[in-house]
Amino acid sequence: MVQAKKWSPRFDSPLHPQIADFNASISFDIALIEYDITGSQAHAKMLAKTGIISADEGEQLVSGLEQIRQEYRSGTFKPGIDAEDVHFAVERRLTEIVGDVGKKLHTARSRNDQVGTDTRLYLREQIGQIRNLIRDFQGVLLEIAEVHVETLIPGYTHLQRAQPISLAHHLLAYFQMLKRDWERLGDVLKRVNISPLGCGALAGTTFAIDRHYSAELLGFADIYANSLDGVSDRDFVVEFLAAASLIMVHLSRLAEEVIFWSAEEFRFVRLQDSCATGSSIMPQKKNPDVPELVRGKTGRVFGHLQAMLVVMKGLPLAYNKDLQEDKEGLFDTVKTVQACLQAMTILFHEGIEFCPQRLQQAVAEDFSNATDVADYLANKGVPFREAYNLVGQVVQTSLAAGKLLKDLTIVEWKNIHPAFEEDIYQAISPRQVVAARNSYGGTGFNQVREALQKARDFLQTAD
Repeated sequence: MVQAKKWSPRFDSPLHPQIADFNASISFDIALIEYDITGSQAHAKMLAKTGIISADEGEQLVSGLEQIRQEYRSGTFKPGIDAEDVHFAVERRLTEIVGDVGKKLHTARSRNDQVGTDTRLYLREQIGQIRNLIRDFQGVLLEIAEVHVETLIPGYTHLQRAQPISLAHHLLAYFQMLKRDWERLGDVLKRVNISPLGCGALAGTTFAIDRHYSAELLGFADIYANSLDGVSDRDFVVEFLAAASLIMVHLSRLAEEVIFWSAEEFRFVRLQDSCATGSSIMPQKKNPDVPELVRGKTGRVFGHLQAMLVVMKGLPLAYNKDLQEDKEGLFDTVKTVQACLQAMTILFHEGIEFCPQRLQQAVAEDFSNATDVADYLANKGVPFREAYNLVGQVVQTSLAAGKLLKDLTIVEWKNIHPAFEEDIYQAISPRQVVAARNSYGGTGFNQVREALQKARDFLQTAD
């Protein structure tokens, strides 16, 4: 428990020890320490450039801050709960290293614009890492898709057999979802990469600072135009959490399919030992732990988004202590999304194996070619709706007779409609059903090969 001291000479007594604990954020905002050091170094350089402090003092501050960075990396600097937050911990240690010069670091700066800067520096780096992980996963999906262009898999709507499709086409649907995720994070990055440093507590500062210079040192593309907005804005956190939630939606949808595919009723994939566990009492089982955990962890990311929206919805300008609640959910979301992307990449790289023979069997044992019978008649001049109703009746009678469409004799076909010829059997074969869907973006093999090339081009050129 913190042995609290008086906040400042303005106060007659210290915080209650439990309130000091409650108030402290060092237990989680220590994750920002290197970003805090980097931001403080830029601030010190700006103070020296503008003559607010001397060049020598600026050098001492920058050097002392770098020493703290190395101490933290080596494990010799471990601020505890008594430091309250990472900003005070760094400033206190800096003063121990460089003496009273360290007390000048906070000139023309508030913890309000300081924490905003730290959070943006952190998130900017994490977004870059997540985008790289997305591309890694896309690369694995692309590798599998390239092998399975002509492997067929049942396509579903309403979780009912609909039409056969190329397995590569199915996997490329997720490639496209991830492409949007990658692009969406890039768009969020534009609003993360704006500097609040120099906004002060809420109203700016009386010192003749150069906000553009410190922003340039930190690699920010712009600065906040309004100091109130600069210290209170967390839209970029909400946007990131929303983008992260969509990433998790996509991962969870794919995870759900893997869980179905690995079930005995489907047997579309085999789970490999590297990514599965067993049962404590049922020795025959292999459990799809990775996709189940991804599906489960999705909820916590959604929760962090909702929590942040609730924090923000009633806050008056400018900074409020409520904003301390932006960090734990943000940090956990970053960790969760990164872990799930890495796990799914490993799962698809080495944890599952598709079963082409079982897939071939699956697409040959249903009526998912019924639409192609209607299309066949339509191409012979029969109005599509009439053909649709006719084929519906055929399916019903075939089911009653225990037959599939491929089992009907040519005589039976001609009894249905005289337009049927021997070529009906080729038209309704699963491979032809897939190949024939050659419209742009469709599952036809030629379209899938073009989509694969575009996917390869994207991975080679995206930055």
